[in-house]
Amino acid sequence: MIAAHHRFDDAETDGRRAKGERRRRAIIDATLRVVARDGVGAVSHRNIAREAEVPPASIAYYFAGIDDLLVATLLESCETLISEMNRLRERVQEKREWPRAVAELLAGMVREHRERTIGEYELYLLASRRPALRSAARRWIEVAASYITDGQGGDQPVTRALFAAIDGLLIQALIADEPPTADDFEPTLRFLMQPVEYLRGSGAVD
Repeated sequence: MIAAHHRFDDAETDGRRAKGERRRRAIIDATLRVVARDGVGAVSHRNIAREAEVPPASIAYYFAGIDDLLVATLLESCETLISEMNRLRERVQEKREWPRAVAELLAGMVREHRERTIGEYELYLLASRRPALRSAARRWIEVAASYITDGQGGDQPVTRALFAAIDGLLIQALIADEPPTADDFEPTLRFLMQPVEYLRGSGAVD
């Protein structure tokens, strides 16, 4: 009987934890939507609570303040990008396939997930004004760079140049009248990604 009671308590605790995680995730997702639609200036306890359909007190319960909420939202966005990069690594078998794979990823970011990408860049740029966000803003670049160099470090200036170029491509795509397709992105990426093999010391991308 005591064992059964403990199992019930554990299940109840797990249920509360799962519910809490769902609510926290809903708040983060709502924050990104508000940032994408109305800008960072619109992020407040009341606006996020309304968007997430939770009590305003929930925001303060899960996050110490607005900066804490923005950091969590940016980190969640970074983790989403990292997950997408992991899926690419599993799918891409040959080095020559990488430019096309990345082109499809970028096309999805500016077409199917345009609002999310706008929100991420709003937060990314906010890091220039709010030091608390800077570590989160750099995370995806650091992780993606380690993929490119196979964790060997590589030539940091070349790596920075590649990611700066990709950021530029995305920003240009977001302000274009017609968002680029994967076919539009691919030739540029095939050129930009030639130094990837230079980083590994084995020649250019075929």
